[in-house]
Amino acid sequence: MQKKTEQQRTELKDLGEFGLIQRIQQQFPTKHPESVLGIGDDAAVIDTGTDHYTLVSTDMLVEGIHFDLSYVPLKHLGYKAVAANVSDIAAMNGTPKQFTVSLGLSNRFPLEAIDELYAGIKHACNNYKIDLIGGDTTSTRAGLVISITAIGEVKKEEIVYRKGCKENELICVSGDLGGAYMGLQVLEREKQVFMANPDMQPELDGKDYIVRRQLKPEARTDMIYELRDLGVVPTSMIDISDGLASELMHICSQSGVGAILYEEHLPIAKVTYDTSVEFNIDPTTSILNGGEDYELLFTVKQEDYDKIKKNAEIIEIGYVLPKEKGVVLKTKGEQIVPITAQGWKHF
Repeated sequence: MQKKTEQQRTELKDLGEFGLIQRIQQQFPTKHPESVLGIGDDAAVIDTGTDHYTLVSTDMLVEGIHFDLSYVPLKHLGYKAVAANVSDIAAMNGTPKQFTVSLGLSNRFPLEAIDELYAGIKHACNNYKIDLIGGDTTSTRAGLVISITAIGEVKKEEIVYRKGCKENELICVSGDLGGAYMGLQVLEREKQVFMANPDMQPELDGKDYIVRRQLKPEARTDMIYELRDLGVVPTSMIDISDGLASELMHICSQSGVGAILYEEHLPIAKVTYDTSVEFNIDPTTSILNGGEDYELLFTVKQEDYDKIKKNAEIIEIGYVLPKEKGVVLKTKGEQIVPITAQGWKHF
């Protein structure tokens, strides 16, 4: 009897999230002219026949993977789940309008817990002026799963993709970076302390800012309005959910360019810097490879510099190079080192 040939097995961790997305994208080209952009950016783009495009983005949060309910309040989790999706709409230079929420629940969650989750969702609705229009609920064997689909719009002439930047343009970010990552380190440390001794009180004094950056981040929809008021349409943009290095690599890959960042220009709050040192983590590593800040990384034409230079929330951190120059960091010691994406890995 002939032996059965052993089937090849490819581990998802070897492919990675974006390798998997690319593989799926190649198998599903769009068929309808209304589908302007399918898989491959922060949101899908649909032409509904008006002067605006419709934007659609979906994200899923899974207990034990994306959040730990031992230190994440359900109210904050509901808010964060919405903010993460609103951030994807903002990354296309769009305005969020509606969203749906689907939940997978185990029987360990009472009604009061779900009320807390939706209290956070409602707070996000009010803050981002976005309507909850539907969703689904189902049971799970264990844990909590939240899936949100956000819908927004953008004027056709103002839409921004990841793929639009050109050589010599300026690379900018909003706000400061690394705070959410260091907030997570603090929360994880305090969890371990509590598990060792439940009588110990958490030591969060002076860490409020970075803990809030982790538990209740804000989507930078304000920056979209600010750029419009300044008369600036970015040439490319992405939100920083998986880390600055990873997001920059996406922009450069899709735009076919290289880039240089200046370490001395990378924005970091003092508490983030100090906490990184406390944890023996290089602050620059926190900035480049920490995720979940939900700030915006974008490029602008050099002639737009005068329009943005007075805005303290917009920080120029580098500029776009030819592709053959690679994606590099100029350190404070004047060394040029390659940037590698070492942020959040999903598999």
